[in-house]
Amino acid sequence: MKNPFSLLLLPLQAPMLVVLMLISAYLGMHWSLPVGAAASAQAISRSGMLWWMECLQAMVVVVISSIPDLLLRQVSALMIASRVTSLVVTLLIVIMGGLYLLHLDVLSNVLILATSVMLARLDLARIRIVDPPLLITSLLCVIVLGGLSFGRLMSL
Repeated sequence: MKNPFSLLLLPLQAPMLVVLMLISAYLGMHWSLPVGAAASAQAISRSGMLWWMECLQAMVVVVISSIPDLLLRQVSALMIASRVTSLVVTLLIVIMGGLYLLHLDVLSNVLILATSVMLARLDLARIRIVDPPLLITSLLCVIVLGGLSFGRLMSL
């Protein structure tokens, strides 16, 4: 991006960024709701910790979805290095996948967020924004975390 004022026109040029913001706002409203009848004082005190963990999960989804080639290249280099590293990475992926499959609601939220991040990234590529991957990832993280925070504030 050569002109910083072109950021103001970015939602008009890439409408998937607006869709990403709306989806993350919806997920922020959805994640801040108490689960069942567990709205006790202990659940409310843990909700701050749970919110930070959900924001961390959203950031991990954005990083994995926006720069998969760079990330997979680094993981492949680690797995090539030794058999122990390969075993540890494979077990970690299987265990994390199993945990997500146990909680299908979490898996569906992650898939929805990952799909919207990939569509926004594709929309940015369509209008030929080819900034460094870390800058684009930072932009998408700010959009997602801003939407999550806005959704949480709306539900409170």
